[in-house]
Amino acid sequence: MSNKPTVVLVHGFWGGAAHWNGVIAELLRKGYTSLHAVELPLTSLAEDAERLRKMVVQQQGPVLLVGHSYGGAVITQAGDLPNVTGLVYIAAFAPDAGESPGGITQQHPPVAAANLAPDSDGYLWVVPEKFHESFCQDLSAEEGRVMGVTQKAPLASTFGDAITAPAWKKKPSWYQISSDDRMIAPANQERMSARLGAKKVITLAASHASLASKPVEVAALIDEAAQG
Repeated sequence: MSNKPTVVLVHGFWGGAAHWNGVIAELLRKGYTSLHAVELPLTSLAEDAERLRKMVVQQQGPVLLVGHSYGGAVITQAGDLPNVTGLVYIAAFAPDAGESPGGITQQHPPVAAANLAPDSDGYLWVVPEKFHESFCQDLSAEEGRVMGVTQKAPLASTFGDAITAPAWKKKPSWYQISSDDRMIAPANQERMSARLGAKKVITLAASHASLASKPVEVAALIDEAAQG
């Protein structure tokens, strides 16, 4: 039996479980045999947190939660479960009680804010032609185009959903800042990571999509947290 925890990976806005592909491959090489990448509906924080809770309670033994982008808000909201041993934030929102991703974003608007476009059904998209420069400028243009075409748009109202009881106040945490992030301002990431009391904070010269562009470094932080 492996003594490693189950790792549950949580994607953010404009992504899906497949954004973790590179990190999953690295964790498999490190001997992690129990890995899950949840697919969120991105319809509300309550529904996304409930989807994560359902996956976590199905696991036997300890669970480490890893959230990218808005996925950080989801692990913050859902992470105070008995079998959750820690929280890892990857260029992610880590809101306090009463805070929402949208409210945090307004404090330091990101470079690519102008490249977001709502549709008539209430979903918020990154303009596909602008996805590469906005979300993942350190990947190839082709990779960026594919990610733009396959993006999973959230309901715009989800931005305003506030955290009620942040799990990071009870669980140990780790944080990775992306210094070249155009979707969550690095200044916001620095502020959120500083107040976590995180066991470790690392900064990568990476885009918002550090999970795709820096999978080795991201997996190494997850591995350290799993042993932590």
